[in-house]
This record gives sequence, structure tokens and C-alpha cells, in this order.
Amino acid sequence: MVMACRVINKRRHVGLQQLSSFAETGRTFLGPVKSSKFIIDEECHASVLVSSTVRLLESLDLTSAAGQLLSEAVRAQNNTYRTGTSTLLFLVGAWSSAAEECLHLGVPISLIVSVMSEGLNSCIEEVVSLQVPIHNVFDPMGNTKTFSGPETFSVSVYPFLQIPSGTGLIQKEHDLKDVASQSLAIYSPSGRPVKSPQLFRSQAKVEADENTSQTPQTLKNSLLADTRCRKSVLTHSRHFSRTGNNQWISKPDGVPEQLSAAASKTYRCDDLVELEVGLSHGGHSSMKLVDEAVRLQYQNAGYISVVSISSTTLIKELQNQPIRVVLVEGDLTENYRHLGFNKSASIKTVSESLKVQQGGSEELWTDRVLQVLIKFNVNLVLAQGNVSERLIEKCTDSRRLVIGSVNGNVMQAFAEASGAVQVAYMTQVNENCVGTGVCVTIWRSAPFDAVRRTNRMAVMLKTEGINLVTVVLTSPVTAQVQTKEDTFWTCAYRLYHALKEQKVFLGGGAVEFLCLSHLQILAEQSASEGNQGCSGWLRNTSSWLASSVTQYRPTVLKCLAKGWHRYLSTLLYNTATYSSELEAGAFIQHHLQNATDSGSPSSYVLNEYSKLNSGILNSDISDKLEQIPRVYDIVTPKIEAWRRALDLVLLVLQTDSEIITGLERTQINSQESEGFLFL
Repeated sequence: MVMACRVINKRRHVGLQQLSSFAETGRTFLGPVKSSKFIIDEECHASVLVSSTVRLLESLDLTSAAGQLLSEAVRAQNNTYRTGTSTLLFLVGAWSSAAEECLHLGVPISLIVSVMSEGLNSCIEEVVSLQVPIHNVFDPMGNTKTFSGPETFSVSVYPFLQIPSGTGLIQKEHDLKDVASQSLAIYSPSGRPVKSPQLFRSQAKVEADENTSQTPQTLKNSLLADTRCRKSVLTHSRHFSRTGNNQWISKPDGVPEQLSAAASKTYRCDDLVELEVGLSHGGHSSMKLVDEAVRLQYQNAGYISVVSISSTTLIKELQNQPIRVVLVEGDLTENYRHLGFNKSASIKTVSESLKVQQGGSEELWTDRVLQVLIKFNVNLVLAQGNVSERLIEKCTDSRRLVIGSVNGNVMQAFAEASGAVQVAYMTQVNENCVGTGVCVTIWRSAPFDAVRRTNRMAVMLKTEGINLVTVVLTSPVTAQVQTKEDTFWTCAYRLYHALKEQKVFLGGGAVEFLCLSHLQILAEQSASEGNQGCSGWLRNTSSWLASSVTQYRPTVLKCLAKGWHRYLSTLLYNTATYSSELEAGAFIQHHLQNATDSGSPSSYVLNEYSKLNSGILNSDISDKLEQIPRVYDIVTPKIEAWRRALDLVLLVLQTDSEIITGLERTQINSQESEGFLFL
């Protein structure tokens, strides 16, 4: 779909302008109050509703080089962490504008790259002081309660019952405990399988964490080591790399060295509910589902799927009795061949008689499959791929239930619990491959008119010892199901990463505010101290470069800081607590001045956070101050979003400069070349 974007000024850096334009479309996705967008196709006038950065970029025309790089960066962030994409997109736009401003002021590209990179690295080291350790969040649930593994969440994507939440399938949309108490697969109209997250940790890992004590100082040292050892993930340009000798931005004087230890002593999280609420970021209902799924691990839950309403009689006959199951890891169709099998391309159908013969071959195949099921007394077949409609009909007539498009994690869970062995073809089935002890029942009764409209019904499969939880998402509006699915997985991944790392950031804009304050202090120091603010490799460089750094370093740092300022202003404005971004910006500036006057911005942030009434640090929505929950951010995904954003901006900045300098001046139209700096 084609996007509407601002006019690109060819006299300025085109790539950076494109990034800014793309990023502008997603500014409403920042913060806890998100506004959905309709994307309209200019050619066919079709529209789609999107509520996340990933879905937005999937719907936009990103054919330009900058657009493709932006899409790759967002996909990489989403595939790795499933969160942080809105932050990444916004900072790409903010720092693209910052780099453009530096170019306009005449700053050499090499200095923009160096100063911005080291400025961000300095910020990452500074915000270590705002990390909060997580301890024993499962104690209220009992010492034996842990996350048990990624297979405990199933994601099965089907066209689910399109029933309003008040019609009976789910009695109350927000009665999430009732929804989850049965068992939680995710249903959406997309029809695409979704990988389940590595959501849970092993028992041995948790016990090891409980038996290992870390002092605040050792925690700080390990965290600093993690951030310093991290390497850039974008290496498209031959000029785009960092070296360990380029750390020439010094930390401001007067900042206490034990801030991380102080933060660890002042703030800690030892309650699972508090952690979940702090990480929900406005998605409270989705995080509630995650919480219920975690608690349902310790019950014998099950797997929920949807089948044709024609199977009602069959399911009633099969329920309340253990049945035998066969698991098929591919498609259950006559023409399916396993991965790697190549059918001859020279065989073609040349007559109608052959078509009739092909139809006969499918019927013959169906009869053979049914004979196998009868031979081994199998009443349930689960297939990971598609299933022949003719086979489903024949199996239903012979009291056998066949369900297709089952997620791989679900298949593995049933294999482990029932003793079944997955097969690629039904001809491979023998007695050792058949699982036992599975029960099938109707999950919930839905109103007759709703069932009649959808021709689908929900069933639940259970077996003793199955380690599986299914999440059911429904909505009266089809377009909202995808949003609910995305929000659920985002919350699940936030909780997973927090528990995996055993630490979180103070949220609500706290870390970004500290970055902003830190960069402003560095810029002021650079302006007043000159060459004294530089060290390391700079001492061995030419006097011209040294003088250039002295001249431009404060400028670049201020431009980088403006990106954080824009981020915080937009974040506060999106919470609907300020009438404009200008008003939000004035509020931020007030706190910045107070932080600078305090002499220690880190201590100022910690003190303000403890008051629970500072809007800049608690941007969650609540009518009463005492009800404002503590907000948390996950550590590594947030930092990686920052790095990916700046990496992308600097890559586009340098790539365009390479293209320009590789051409002769006479080859470029003089009118278009105005405003470019030829090196």
C-alpha cells in the first residue's frame, strides 16, 4: 500500500529525510495510549487497520533503499525480542533529523558518526544506575513454582468464531480470569502459524539463581561488561564499524560511582503482579492473560481448537473416554511430499480422463488412510499442516476426529504426554507411533445463532501430564483480533525477558530522561573544556581533526539530545495528560533544569521516581496519584532498539555520502547538487 509522505527536498540528504518521513507515521504508537491507523491503498482504495509498528511497515510502500533498511531493522528487533519496535521507529526519525541538522551546520560526516556513537554508548553506561533487580517473584506461588518451558504456550491460528464477547463464548470480555481458567491457542483470522516465545525458564535455572548471591557491585560490573562487549549488528557499509579505542567521551564529574548499588538498595522487585503491571504499558488485559497462563501451568490444562459444527455428534460420542491419537507432522493430503522430495516437473495432465483418474487416486488414498486408522483403533488425528476435506468427511462418518493446522509446540506437547511418535505419512504408522489417553470434549456452548453464522465450534483436548496452556482471543471486530494477538505476545515477551535477565529499568521515561540530562551535561562540558574533554585515539590524530572535534562535538551531542527530548515530549503528549507537545516539552525542560541544579541527575531521577507524582517518570494512566503503578522497562531489548536506531541512521548517512563522492561533479545536474557537500 502506498503511504502519504512529506515532500522530499533534493537539496538536502534524501535518505535521512525518507527515514524521518517513515518514522513520522508511527508516532502515535509510542506510550501506553496507542491510536490505531487506517492504511488506504491509493489504487484499489482498500484499507487495513493497524495498531503496531510491525503491522504498519508491512502495509506501507517501502521500496526505497532507506525504507528497506528500516523494514529490516524493525523486523530484526521484532523477531528477536517482540518488543521495542515503536521506540526504534521513533528514534530513527528523531536521530535522522538530528543528523540532518548536523549536516546543515557543516559538521563532517565522520565526526557525526563518531560523536553520536560514543554519545549513545555513554548514555547506555549511565543508565545502568536505573536498573532494578528482580528477586523471588514466585515466592507467593510457592517455592516450586517456575516457568516450565516455551511449549507451555500454544499458538494455533485459525478463523475463530466471530462472536461478540457478550454472547456466551466469552461471557465478559474483561473477565480474563474466567477466560483463562479453562485453558488458554491464540485464534485470529490471519491463518498463519506464529512461533511461541521462549517464555519460561527451567527449574534448574531458577534454583541456581536463588542459590547464587550477587552484591550490588558485582551486579554493576557484570552489567557494564555486557553492554561494553556488545558489537554492532549492522555491517552493510565498509565504513560502518566501531573499535574499542574510540571511547573518548568522559563521564561528568561529580556523579557518584556507587549509583548502581544505591539503586539496587532503593528499588527491587520481588512481586510477580507488580512486575507484570509495570511491564504492561497500557496492555493490562493482555498482561492479565499472560499472568493467568503462567498460573495455569501448574494445573492439567489442555489444548483448545475449532472444528466444523458437523462434528458435534462425534465429539459427544467420544467425550469422557480415553482415545488413541496419531500425530502427522506435515500435510495430510494425497499429494503431500515431505521437505526435500521433488516431484518430476515433466509430468502433466493432458486429458480429462486423467483428471478423473486423479480424483480416483485421492479417493483410493483416503480409503487407505481410513484403513490404517481402523487397524490401530485411532479416533483422533492431529496434523501440523493442511488436511484433505474428503478425508475429514470420511473420518467423521466413521467416528474419527481429524484436526489440522496444529502448532508444532502443541504436537510436541501431545507427543510427550501421550507417548505418540510424529510421522510424515500415514503409511508409517505402527503400534509404537500411536498415543493413548487423550480426551476430547466441547469447550463451551455458544448461542445457536452464533454457531450457525460461523459453522464452527470450540473443542478441548486433554491428556494426563500435558504441559500446555492455550490462550483464546476473540473480538466482535475481526480487525481487532490481530491487535490483541500482537499485544499479548508483546506482554509475554516483556515478562520473559525481565525474568530471564533478572533485572528491569525504572520505566515511564526515566532512562530516556537520564540520557537527555547526561548528554546535555556532556555538551556543556565539551563547550567549556575544549580539548580536555577528549582523550584516547584523539591525542594521536592531526591538529585539524582535533580542532574539528573541539568545535563540533557540543553541537552533535546537543542534536543527539534533541532526539531524546522529542521522544519524551511525544511520550507525554500521547498519554493525553498534556494539551500539546510544546506543553510537554516545557514540563521536561523544568525537570532538566532541576536535575542539572541537583548536581547528580541519576540521584534526581531516583528521588523523583520515589514520589510517584512526577509525570515524566510515571506516564501510566490513572485518575488518582496513589493508584499509579510503578512502571518498568526491559533492559536488553530497549538498549538494542536504541542501538539499531542509531546504527540505521548512521548507515544511511554514510551510504549516501559514498554514492555522492563516487560521482564526478559534472555527472550530476547542478540544480540537484546544490546543498550537497562533496568530500
